[in-house]
Amino acid sequence: MSEVNSEKKENPLVNLAINLIIPTIIMVKFSNDKYLGSVNGLLIALSLPFAYGLYDFIKKRKANFFSIIGLVNIGITGGIGLFELDKNLMIVKETAIPLIFGLVILGSELINKPLIKGFLSNILDLDKIKDAFASINKKELFVIKMKRASYFLAGTFFLSAILNFLLAVYILEGNPGSEEFTASLGKMTFLSFPVIALPTTTMLGFILYYLFHGLKEADLTLEDVLKQ
Repeated sequence: MSEVNSEKKENPLVNLAINLIIPTIIMVKFSNDKYLGSVNGLLIALSLPFAYGLYDFIKKRKANFFSIIGLVNIGITGGIGLFELDKNLMIVKETAIPLIFGLVILGSELINKPLIKGFLSNILDLDKIKDAFASINKKELFVIKMKRASYFLAGTFFLSAILNFLLAVYILEGNPGSEEFTASLGKMTFLSFPVIALPTTTMLGFILYYLFHGLKEADLTLEDVLKQ
């Protein structure tokens, strides 16, 4: 019981601080020669979300696909900065990761093993929703809605890929390993929240509404199907 409660009490403000605010401050304000230097500043800034993600993985003792990709993403970013690789690799990386997510989701739908179920099962009680559709003789409608939700989710990642590309092209400056590059990477990281996270979160909210819409006939509320 205590383990369950500890997972529920994870503070979103701590999560936001470790993954966004503190790394941004380090990269923008403390990655110059007066303080940490560009390379050390980048490595320290990225080590915080990496360590937090690794700790979360060890604590929960289960692999989360998106968390693993997040850790890989941080590792690639650090590698590009540490080895002073071409800046265009960062633009490609920022664009490729959400693009691959979108393509994988579409592919899973085509082979009838939709990843949308695994994704939404972390938020919704899909079995309860499925049973509710069946109770009002709309079982096939649930299948159709899940398929369309897959397309919407894939579209969310495609949107993220476009926004990531534009953000990287217009914000990143200098070459990896330089103070200018590290500071601009911090700015890009910070701006990614309002520019990318908010539109994609809005789209996910639409997906949840779309799946739930029509279930009032079954006397089911959104609170009934949301997982705690």
